[in-house]
Amino acid sequence: MNLLDVGTKAPNFTTMDQNDNHISLTDFKGKKVILYFYPKDNTPGCTKEACGFRDNFDKLRQLNVEILGVSINDKKSHRSFVQKFGLPFTLLADTDKQIVKAYRAWGEKTLYGKKYMGTNRITYLIDESGYIAAVFAKVKPEKHAEEILAFLHAHGT
Repeated sequence: MNLLDVGTKAPNFTTMDQNDNHISLTDFKGKKVILYFYPKDNTPGCTKEACGFRDNFDKLRQLNVEILGVSINDKKSHRSFVQKFGLPFTLLADTDKQIVKAYRAWGEKTLYGKKYMGTNRITYLIDESGYIAAVFAKVKPEKHAEEILAFLHAHGT
C-alpha cells in the first residue's frame, strides 16, 4: 500500500455525515483530526474500533482532537451504527469512494483466498494546520484508540 506521507497536506473533502450535515476537513482547522477508515458498519472489528474511540472520546477531546470515521456505507447505515453503539463522533458517508481513494485507503483485499476491492483499515492523524502528522497502517481495532492516545502523549500533545 502506498499511503500518504507524514508532512504532506491532507486532501480536503466535503461529504455528508450520519445526520445529513455537510462536513469538510477544513471545518476542523485549528484542531487535530483522527481520520479513520474502516470497512463496514456493524461488523465485529469495526464495532470494536468505533467503541474504542467512543470509550476514549473525552480523553481525546481534552487534547483538542476530533474523530471522523469514514466508510463507504451510506448515511442511514451510519446513523443506525451511531445509535446502536452510542458513538459520540461523526461518521462520514463516502458512497462515491472519493475520500477513501484520495487517502489511499481503497485497495485490494483478500478474504479466504478471494481477492476483492474494499476499504483498508487505516488512520491518519491530521494536525491543526491540515498536514498529516502520523499514519497508522497496521491497525488493531481493539487497541487503536489507546495507540493514538499513547502517540499523542509521546509527542507532547
